[in-house]
Amino acid sequence: MPAKSVSGPAPSGGKYKAGTTQKRIQSRSSKAGLQFPVGRVHRYLKRQTQNTTRVGAKAAVYTAAVLEYLVAEVLELAGNAARDLKSKRISPRHLQLAIRGDDELDMLVKATIAGGGVIPHIHKQLLEKSKKPSS
Repeated sequence: MPAKSVSGPAPSGGKYKAGTTQKRIQSRSSKAGLQFPVGRVHRYLKRQTQNTTRVGAKAAVYTAAVLEYLVAEVLELAGNAARDLKSKRISPRHLQLAIRGDDELDMLVKATIAGGGVIPHIHKQLLEKSKKPSS
C-alpha cells in the first residue's frame, strides 16, 4: 500500500512541520504486519548485548514475530480453557491449565505461575476399582 502524502498546511504540533509536505510516518511493526513493538524489541536487544556487538534490523522483526506467535498460542489455549470452565475472563488458573496441558509449552515455560494452582491428577491405584459380582 503506497504511503499517503499530506498536502497543504500541516496540523499544528505533531509529526509534521508547518507548510511542508511529508510522507506519513509508518512504524516498523505496521510495516512487518505485527502487533508487537519492533522498535522496543530492537532497543532491548541492543541493550542486552555488549557494546561491540551490532544488532541487525531484521533480528528485531524476527524476535517480535516469534514473541507475538507464542503469546497468541498461549492466549488461544487459555481462552479455550476459560470457555471450558464457563468463564469469560482468562485467569492465572486458565494460563496454568493451558501451558501445562501442552507438551511443548510445558517444556518451554518452567516458571511457577502465581495463582495457577495444580494440574488435576489422580493416580490410577488410588481410584476405586469396580467390584465384580462373584457367582
